[in-house]
Amino acid sequence: MNTFGELFRLTTFGESHGPGVGGVIDGMSPGVEVDLDFIQHELDRRRPGQSALTTARKEGDKVEILSGVFEGKTTGCPIGFLVRNENQHSNDYDNLRNLFRPSHADFTYFKKYGLRDHRGGGRTSARETIARVVGGAFAKLALRRLGISITAYTSQVGHIALPGTYADLDLSLVENNPVRCPDEKVAAEMAKLIAEVKAEGDTIGGIISCVVKGCPPGLGEPVFGKLHARLGAAMLSINAVKGFEYGAGFAGVTQRGSEQNDVFVRRSDGSIGTLTNRSGGIQGGISNGEDIYFRVAFKPVATLLREQQTVDIAGNAVSVKARGRHDPCVLPRAVPIVEAMTSMVLLDSYMFYSRYKC
Repeated sequence: MNTFGELFRLTTFGESHGPGVGGVIDGMSPGVEVDLDFIQHELDRRRPGQSALTTARKEGDKVEILSGVFEGKTTGCPIGFLVRNENQHSNDYDNLRNLFRPSHADFTYFKKYGLRDHRGGGRTSARETIARVVGGAFAKLALRRLGISITAYTSQVGHIALPGTYADLDLSLVENNPVRCPDEKVAAEMAKLIAEVKAEGDTIGGIISCVVKGCPPGLGEPVFGKLHARLGAAMLSINAVKGFEYGAGFAGVTQRGSEQNDVFVRRSDGSIGTLTNRSGGIQGGISNGEDIYFRVAFKPVATLLREQQTVDIAGNAVSVKARGRHDPCVLPRAVPIVEAMTSMVLLDSYMFYSRYKC
């Protein structure tokens, strides 16, 4: 299960403390102009060490395109790429070799495979998401030609949350601060909280919201390929994600149908749309042409720079305190990952959709 997608597919490889992380993209249409600066910019948004709020690990995360691109355009052949690891401190993990870290995948991987890479979690490390961001960047380049845009942002850290809805925000401001929150005042409060938590050797979680604009009606497949189900599966595959909701989500359960229904109307341009968008742009598992919006809940990072109790592989009680460089809050670096996974789901879904339109 290292391959994501059906018509547009990404296969990833690599570990946190191996030589590098990379992937192979298959199904990319030929003739798409490849903006290498844009792809690198997407990686720079995800890379460690970009602010005081993230891990201090210093990685250039420079992408090398190995195949599938010729004279600045995709060829239609598999696109191979690699990002080399440059700044591993594997010795920081020596004390973790024979014990199970609380709320990590150490125990489950050990039980499933009989061994595990204790150096940063190996394949379970969020460093694997480098390949997702590259795959998502290529998907974004294709979606850009279709007029589809994806914007994610940090909407909540701990108890500090943005008021209102995405319609109340200027999403062009997302990149103006290291938290990636489009409200400068709320972003400052979030940053202060993250810094306080970091100083205590602790971590904190929150919510990332995502908005898709320009998506045509018709994306998504019945019955088991519903667009919101595919988006949910994509989000839940990201490290530390614990929940997904779209449209009105869980808040809508307190309302009645008369309050929830999105009424259809004919617009002034002759098109049909809805007066409200509590459905989140998806009805019956298929996009309806309205904005798609959803929220993704991230738990606090499991690695703490404080002592915790656990057991070793023999079941003996031991204490553990992580060493090295770790994120006190994953949200700022997860924003481009959410966008990447969304982009790949939408492009894959569009390829199915275009078959019906032929």
